[in-house]
Amino acid sequence: MTLPPATSLRRRLADLHANRVATWEPAKLQVNINQRATLVLEAARHRFPRPGDRVADFEVPEVDGETLRLDTLLQYGPVVLVFFRFAGCPACNIALPYYRDELAPGLRALGATLIALSPQVPDLLVEIKRRHELGFAVAADLGNRLAARFDILYSYDEASRAASRDSGRTIGEVTGTGTWELPMPAVIVIDQNSIVRFADVSPDWLVRTEAAEILREVEAIAVTTPQAAPA
Repeated sequence: MTLPPATSLRRRLADLHANRVATWEPAKLQVNINQRATLVLEAARHRFPRPGDRVADFEVPEVDGETLRLDTLLQYGPVVLVFFRFAGCPACNIALPYYRDELAPGLRALGATLIALSPQVPDLLVEIKRRHELGFAVAADLGNRLAARFDILYSYDEASRAASRDSGRTIGEVTGTGTWELPMPAVIVIDQNSIVRFADVSPDWLVRTEAAEILREVEAIAVTTPQAAPA
């Protein structure tokens, strides 16, 4: 039996926006649209990571308590970093289950490690891993240190800050970081020589990288030690 192709991530996120257009109060919707449009217009794309960049070693805490170290993981194969905003982000709650189903199995077969990263503190971030039963690492980029290194941070504009305050909790309270900064959604593929082989950064958080594109890039990397990564 031939299964129908999975709905693309782009389509799923477009459907999210269409639902907002149909149901959100117009002023609230416009704040969201304007913030995303400003980020696209003002993005310093020349500062984004690109193929050929070397990635220095780093450590991040996984929400289940393990410390993940890049150099250790690269001993087993490539590493794929997926930056997302926070556990309550509706778009992230579409993207991560999509990656669970359409990306993670293929990466495991290729000997690659997938890590989803958010600045949200571990005690709050763990919720998204539990809710979607994500079978890959979800880690806290504490203080946005790694996102800052990759130059993919953005800060809420004034209208978005006002909307965040009006909701009863600022985004800094939601994430536990106390700041207005979040990472732009990004996918970075790092080979076993610590070199970026693929990087896709989206200033608009309703546009994210399709699984097939990531898998093609990882397949092109010769895995020198094709053994299973540690659980």
